[in-house]
Amino acid sequence: MKTLPFKIPKTATASIHVQVDHQPYFYDTLHQHPETQITLIVAGTGTLFQGQYIGDYQPGDVFVIGANIPHVLKSDAKFYESDEKLSHAISIFFDENSLGASFFDLPELSEVKKILHQSVRGIKVGGHTKEVIDQQILSITEQRGLTAIISLLNIVNTITQSDELQFLSEAITPFIIDENEGVRLNKIYQFTLTEYTRQIKLEEVASLANMSTSAFCRYFKQRTRKTYIAFLNEVRIAQACKLLLNQDLTIAQICYQCGFNNLSHFNRVFKNINNVSPKDYRKSRFRLS
Repeated sequence: MKTLPFKIPKTATASIHVQVDHQPYFYDTLHQHPETQITLIVAGTGTLFQGQYIGDYQPGDVFVIGANIPHVLKSDAKFYESDEKLSHAISIFFDENSLGASFFDLPELSEVKKILHQSVRGIKVGGHTKEVIDQQILSITEQRGLTAIISLLNIVNTITQSDELQFLSEAITPFIIDENEGVRLNKIYQFTLTEYTRQIKLEEVASLANMSTSAFCRYFKQRTRKTYIAFLNEVRIAQACKLLLNQDLTIAQICYQCGFNNLSHFNRVFKNINNVSPKDYRKSRFRLS
């Protein structure tokens, strides 16, 4: 299977594609496709990489991933250690031409078209809206024909009217990554997710990409809008957020398990990314549970 782009298997008898993934772990290769994707996480935990965004996902989460944005749902390590179907997601794929070349140009759908364009930033649906859409997405798996199209429009309309949306990235311009670049970027992502717990030197990652260090730094920032060190820190902090839910681990232990070798530096990076200290983050999560 090609790393990038990724072809959504729509048929000649359907304008939209509903895909049910129920397996030990989700497809874990960085990819992109011209369709907008609406995904409900039914079961499983892990990390979502979407454009500039890195953050966790858990059951009940609903994400809207815009057209041509590189992304991957990377299951947590424990899901690779089991053959049981512990990861379950339902995704709806469609593009602006799925219902006709000018369908979304109708004046009544101007707000829908606006949200579709904004979805390149990535959207996480929250609050009561998420509860409504959860049920709508679960229902669409049993629907066909016009009923499925009406359900899709109801889902998109619910999103359009919601004030409970979290945009995951700054406004960006979608860009197409060819297969060779996709293979290279995916190799960098997978390496980082595997090795983030130890010290990683730029020279090591540059070598993996078959580049000089300076060329790699320019390349990575052009493709991701961030430096590799910023990306690595975001990966580490995303993992730290999960570990903070385990009250048996001290913040110092989490710091070192996530690849930081200095507690004050860990605290500073954590606060820069999450606008809150690790201690206060942990307190807030347990107040919500």
